[in-house]
Amino acid sequence: MAEQQAQVIIIGGGPAGVSAALYLARAGVRTTIIENGPGALARAHKIDNYYGIAASGARLYAAGLEQAEALGVSIRQDEVLSVEYTDSFTLSLKATAEQLSAPALILATGTKNITLNLPGLVQLEGKGISYCAVCDGFFFRKKQVAVLGSGAYALHEAAYLQHLAQSVTILTNGQSGEAAQSAGFDVKTDKLVQLNGDSRLTSISFDDGSTLEVDGLFIAMGTADSTDIARKLGAQTNGRFIKIDADGKTNIPGLFAAGDCTGGLLQVSKAVHEGAQAGLAALNFIRNK
Repeated sequence: MAEQQAQVIIIGGGPAGVSAALYLARAGVRTTIIENGPGALARAHKIDNYYGIAASGARLYAAGLEQAEALGVSIRQDEVLSVEYTDSFTLSLKATAEQLSAPALILATGTKNITLNLPGLVQLEGKGISYCAVCDGFFFRKKQVAVLGSGAYALHEAAYLQHLAQSVTILTNGQSGEAAQSAGFDVKTDKLVQLNGDSRLTSISFDDGSTLEVDGLFIAMGTADSTDIARKLGAQTNGRFIKIDADGKTNIPGLFAAGDCTGGLLQVSKAVHEGAQAGLAALNFIRNK
């Protein structure tokens, strides 16, 4: 029997995402979790400050998914490349090349821990440096841009910019550039050492002594996290965190967020609490839609 279309999709299978899923599943809502591994939780050797639990982060993550699946939640292991919103939320997946849709979406992937100690980055953010091609690509029409990253997310951002910019170069920062080259993009694999410019980004310097003149740099390292997706959908953010109300709602109808991606106390207890709130808010949204 074919799987029924989900009423709520949750991106992230950690404490926030699973907590939301448990409340939804027990209320009879068709729920799908898309997860791409335990992330920061897996690095916790032992969690002994959460009520009734003393286990490794990896074991806690696995136990949560098992519990959700036992209640009928569909668990999909995949990477979300993009999300679009019209009357519902449509997600493009990497591994299966599928598109999944649902009227409600909960963002619960946590936050990226990828940092760049790159001279000029902080000073030029918003002055030629962007983290969202959909949000800011319009401002770089017919200009020379670069995308920093080597994975599927970077390729997806570059493909979007290709229809707007004069040229798009993918910068892998020392990683392999085979995938980008196979996709037909200009690629530079040398490591970045500095971003140059005063009031605007003008060029990028590399460790081989070369310089690339650009008008814009789009940072797309790793995979798209909750804040990346929220920005593309037009949700309000505060730096790298998503703005929500007391119930986990964003400013976009049907879009909710929970866990580390909303800031505050980055702990399992807070993630579980916000996940429950977001799940109940999504349940109310579905019932009143």
